[in-house]
Amino acid sequence: MNSLIEIKNLSVGFHSQGYSKNVVNSISFNIPKGKTIAIVGESGSGKTVTALSILKLLPYPSAYHESGEIIFNNDNLLTFNEHKMQQIRGKNITTIFQEPMTSLNPLHTIEKQINEIILLHSSLTYKEATNKTINLLQQVGLKDIAKRINAYPHELSGGQRQRIMIAMSIANKPDLLIADEPTTALDVTIQLQILKLLKSIQKNLNMSILFISHNLSVVQKIADYICIMKEGNIVEQNTKENIFLSPQHEYTKVLISSQVKKKNIFKNISTPILEVKNLKVWFPIKKGILKRVVNHVKAVNDINFILREKQTLGIVGESGSGKTSLVMALLKLISSEGTIIFDNLYLDRLNKKNLRNLRKKIQIVFQDPFSSLSPRMTVEQLISEGLDVHEKTLSRNDKKIKIKEVLQTVGLNYDEVINRYPHEFSGGQRQRISIARALILKPKLMILDEPTSALDVSIQTQILDLLNNLQNKYNLSYIFISHDMKVIKAVSDYIIVIKDGKIVEKGTAHNIFNNSNSSYTKELLQAVI
Repeated sequence: MNSLIEIKNLSVGFHSQGYSKNVVNSISFNIPKGKTIAIVGESGSGKTVTALSILKLLPYPSAYHESGEIIFNNDNLLTFNEHKMQQIRGKNITTIFQEPMTSLNPLHTIEKQINEIILLHSSLTYKEATNKTINLLQQVGLKDIAKRINAYPHELSGGQRQRIMIAMSIANKPDLLIADEPTTALDVTIQLQILKLLKSIQKNLNMSILFISHNLSVVQKIADYICIMKEGNIVEQNTKENIFLSPQHEYTKVLISSQVKKKNIFKNISTPILEVKNLKVWFPIKKGILKRVVNHVKAVNDINFILREKQTLGIVGESGSGKTSLVMALLKLISSEGTIIFDNLYLDRLNKKNLRNLRKKIQIVFQDPFSSLSPRMTVEQLISEGLDVHEKTLSRNDKKIKIKEVLQTVGLNYDEVINRYPHEFSGGQRQRISIARALILKPKLMILDEPTSALDVSIQTQILDLLNNLQNKYNLSYIFISHDMKVIKAVSDYIIVIKDGKIVEKGTAHNIFNNSNSSYTKELLQAVI
């Protein structure tokens, strides 16, 4: 097998709080030229650490390479200084990170950021680079390019930002593309497009891909070879066919067999907990010296629905369809028109004090845990924050008991995580911390914005089961936003499908999946991987 990169006996560790610990243990594998090798494993298994080692992007000196070699063009990359690595990064080897918001510069436009990558490794003029940037954005399926190219990262949806990252990664036709969960934030229709795009680029450039994902369905679509990682070790590696048809290791068998279970539909006609009438979120478009309003972006346009106690409302739609704007309006975090009735209270009539008291009853888990968790706060501080605001009379010991219990419910060990910071965890672990923070106040309504997108398949099932059990135990109501149609089908009692700020179809989960009338809904269902 003709290899582009050879990883030999690689061991990686971290110094933290006075002790050292290896997180990758003497692993070896090859990345063949023109092929895709996927690394699959639970959060914290060492997948991303392995990938970052190739580009020497670990937080040195707290990170260290105890042993091993990473051979590229007959050279050991681990011996390269920063200057040499800068010549390779972005040209020979590029990467797509899991969380695009942390990778994009918030102060620069999309045009400038992609152009910088192109100009750094070419002799093109700025105008020529811009033309190339436009072409790249077309390739990754970004809509309204003339507008988006001058936008800043915060003005784009999560899926749009991920597509920008993919465009940047292929700008200089690399030998190796490291893709760390590249489809996590994308709609199901775009997922397939991106996978096809990557395969097409790979064929044209004879490019190798190191693909990291918790989604086995995605891995099965794109990988030629698969490495299964557990607790820093490669427990099995083989061709895709052999891995799926004849897995040898017990852990591999668990991953393949992990499936999202269908919840028991709550049939009782219970009391409405949330009623939304004629909800609108319009953002003004201002032009001219006087900044006069010439038009509006209708992010949410005349939305109506009812959510009942102990039920789950699934919200489906592509990036930019208005899902997040809808949620922000429900939380009164952005201005809106229309009526929102929660727990028999009209939210638009509440003053700031009463609205603050109501916050305990409504909690949210955001899509991007890294952006929603303060980097300066420990896990203990993050999770206790809600208790400090809403349950001030709790003793320190009672608070500790509550925190320990909620961490256990999301699969985290109290003693191991309590004094650590968000950057010390994997994406999946951070998401579990976010869920714990929302659960600790035992709210009546939880808004879950892609809560399982960063989780491994085995953990995903556990979290969804947990949410289902909590719903039954505490009569919780959920608004569940996801691009994963399999997850939506499993968790939802009722579903609304949103496109361009409007509801194009709504109904029970059974009717939406078995008897849909909307062509847009059918398109989403056909794209399920």
